[in-house]
Amino acid sequence: MSGSEKSFRVRRYFTFATGLVECLCFAGAVFGWASLVFVLKTEGYFSSLCVNTTESNGTHFVDCSGQYEQFSLVFTIASFMNNFLTLPNGFLFDRFGTTVARLFGISLYTTGTLMIAFVTPAASNLLFAAMSLLAVGGILFLITNMQVGNLFGARRSTIITLYNGAFDSSSALFLVIKLLHETGISLRASFLFLSACSAIHLFRTFFLLPRKFIPHPLPDGYTYGITCGKSKNLGSEQTTANGETPRKYDNVSDVPVKQEKTFRECFLSRFFLWHLLWLSVMQLRHYLFIGTLNPMLQRLTAGEPSLVSQYINAFAITQLCGVLCAPWNGLIMDRHKGKPRAAGESEQEADLRSSVLSLSLTALQCVLFSVCASTPYLPLQYLTFILQVLNRSFLYGGNAAFISIAFPSCHFGKLYGLVMALSAVFSLLQYPCFALVKGALDGDPLYVNIALTLLSMLAFIHPLSVYLHCRSAQRAKNSQSNRETTRT
Repeated sequence: MSGSEKSFRVRRYFTFATGLVECLCFAGAVFGWASLVFVLKTEGYFSSLCVNTTESNGTHFVDCSGQYEQFSLVFTIASFMNNFLTLPNGFLFDRFGTTVARLFGISLYTTGTLMIAFVTPAASNLLFAAMSLLAVGGILFLITNMQVGNLFGARRSTIITLYNGAFDSSSALFLVIKLLHETGISLRASFLFLSACSAIHLFRTFFLLPRKFIPHPLPDGYTYGITCGKSKNLGSEQTTANGETPRKYDNVSDVPVKQEKTFRECFLSRFFLWHLLWLSVMQLRHYLFIGTLNPMLQRLTAGEPSLVSQYINAFAITQLCGVLCAPWNGLIMDRHKGKPRAAGESEQEADLRSSVLSLSLTALQCVLFSVCASTPYLPLQYLTFILQVLNRSFLYGGNAAFISIAFPSCHFGKLYGLVMALSAVFSLLQYPCFALVKGALDGDPLYVNIALTLLSMLAFIHPLSVYLHCRSAQRAKNSQSNRETTRT
């Protein structure tokens, strides 16, 4: 192995490790909202919405349902922005490359952390903007890091799902902030520290990631980073057969240009539409669960603060396991790599066939998670937390991995952004669901939970569709092979 090959190998693993830390410690912090709400409630945010109420028997109590509704709305908007703005972020990444996308994401993330650091309970409404900035900046970290999977060839899907699992586990960041707050460290100090960590993100941007993109498959002699020398980019006059300009890569000499599907063909394909349904119904279930976790625990514990805190901590700790669960999904999707393929089967067809099991398991996990979440039995919620983090890690890792294998890599950012944006529109149903529970159902979410469980079963359509496609393609190839054999 030459010196340059050794240097590339070290850089590749260092890029992977630091990207994993970035996703694990920062990217998906917004989904630890349940832990941060506990701190914000203690600090008095939206406390003006709590009112003194008298029951029919004359008992006085403080009704904070309006405060919880506002906290739920903050998370609803932040999670919507996290997904919906992935579409323009995907176009930004595909058009301008890694460096520009990351600098934009870092600026958003840092602004969000600074806003939370300096916002006061008197200006509680600024949390809407702060959490949205934090969410959008974090998803850009994930988008720009997922291409690192291209450096690892046969383990590409495993790396992509691992990064998505780390993204899920980063929701435990707000648990750490909650525990530090309980020891006397202020919310401001914690978020100022997060702002200072932007220096780490800048270091990775300029030294450990390409200026443009990491290609797949990886060409011979490929290097990246600030020390890779002058880039040898594809000529701007080269275009693919469908009229689109191919991506530019760092230090690539000869990258073949092949005919690919257009973005419009990918968007209107059966794969994309069923994949969108698969993601949307399960994501809605998760968002409603996270957004209503605090009031649900308040109801099941009869408002006992120490017990609520105990279950919130348990939920946040289980989120750390996302990074451990996600690679299982990647290994399922990569299990065929290195094995001989069926006669006439392409690599993409083999990848699609392998994805059927992953898509099916993810849908099954969501149904089981929804059933447990619908059962009003407090100790069962520990199992709900485990199923939730397992399903969430499979869901988002499988989403990115499926898009990367089912569609051309030149459209990855746009298609990933589009599916996340459209699913975000669907996820807005969580707020009317929450309002329905609070109003007409008098705080009892049983009927909404049953409806969401039935809705989650629609996710099985997608793996069935992929399976039928693979079977049909294989039958067509076998029929053609038999005709050729007969002629000879």
